[in-house]
Amino acid sequence: MTEYRSDLLRLLDQRGYIHQVTDPTALDALACEQVIPAYIGFDPTAPSLHVGSLVQIMMLRRLQQAGHKPVVLMGGGTGKIGDPSFKDEARKLMTEEMIAANVASIRRIFERFLTFGEGPTDAVMLDNAEWLDQLEYIPFLRDIGQHFSINRMLSFDSVKLRLDREQSLSFLEFNYMILQGYDFLELSRRAGVRLQMGGSDQWGNIVNGIELTRRKDGLEVFGLTTPLLTTADGVKMGKTVSGAVWLHEDQLPAYDYWQYWRNTDDRDVIRFLKLFTDLPLDEIARLETLGGAEINEAKKLLANLATAICRGEDAARDAAETARRTFEEGAVGEGLPTLSVPEGRIAIVDALVGLGLVASKGEARRLIKGGGARVDGEKVSDEALAVPVAEAPVRISAGKKSHGVLTR
Repeated sequence: MTEYRSDLLRLLDQRGYIHQVTDPTALDALACEQVIPAYIGFDPTAPSLHVGSLVQIMMLRRLQQAGHKPVVLMGGGTGKIGDPSFKDEARKLMTEEMIAANVASIRRIFERFLTFGEGPTDAVMLDNAEWLDQLEYIPFLRDIGQHFSINRMLSFDSVKLRLDREQSLSFLEFNYMILQGYDFLELSRRAGVRLQMGGSDQWGNIVNGIELTRRKDGLEVFGLTTPLLTTADGVKMGKTVSGAVWLHEDQLPAYDYWQYWRNTDDRDVIRFLKLFTDLPLDEIARLETLGGAEINEAKKLLANLATAICRGEDAARDAAETARRTFEEGAVGEGLPTLSVPEGRIAIVDALVGLGLVASKGEARRLIKGGGARVDGEKVSDEALAVPVAEAPVRISAGKKSHGVLTR
């Protein structure tokens, strides 16, 4: 582990956020001398971000905790194109109205993680549509385009992936990396930004912006990327069999969000406590020595703390209590996924899918065959079972940790 002098890089390093830094010694020195405005870009492709974006959101939180200034850049302009990085195909283009609605919705997420305001370390949110929408094509090509090498852009892994698979990469998408590099230049001028952070897949785009800013303004700016984050079994963060783990409560109930963290693999608990909670490192080090049944207490702590940051203390407390009653007392518990069955009867396969406990009927049948499906605690062996639903709610379980409720 590198020995850093600044609180910023030391904090990021100790908690596992650093993959690459363009000039760590110079950035470390700058962080000791002044407040660094630093940004991460987010494209508003949906009304909510999901857990796959949480490392970047938490890195902005760490930046503010270390006494520096987070700049959240919404891609209202670049979102009209879509980032082609490591995508198999082009994204569907969105209308300006859809983008504006998504930006407004996503802002609410950041307000839970960051303190916004007018102070020197208060977070600000900017939208690159402010400058990208005003560009004139020919002047932009003359002024900015001359600084980008097609040969170099073709060498980036994110582009090579598409070309090697002989998948179409439109000229529209190819322009994305030029516009992202231009964002860094604009932000350095408008907001004094000296650092861009992002996932490891953004390294090429970040370097483009650094070189453009140096060539145009002679200013030294920096880049820092995080490791590609996967779970211990190799699954990309934010993806589950039931779909994306959304940060907004109107797209994913608080109990499901809590349960996602509670179901963390034993091998990931310590790493996730460092990345996704504010628990002090010495307390995390103590938990790292635990084993056996005690690791479950660390998982509950992870679920409580991660949920509290994203959804609030009350939501975390309610989710934990629902889980306790469900697991320890066998109660139905409020906050579980619920499916109304007005007909009074539903096939067990349809119930499992309808509650979101499995992703497909095929998966439901495999679960039943493997003995993992239960109705009110009783194992189901017949995949053709029709579950009766009367006045009392019926608890459906997929394995030991995923539950839902059928109501009339």
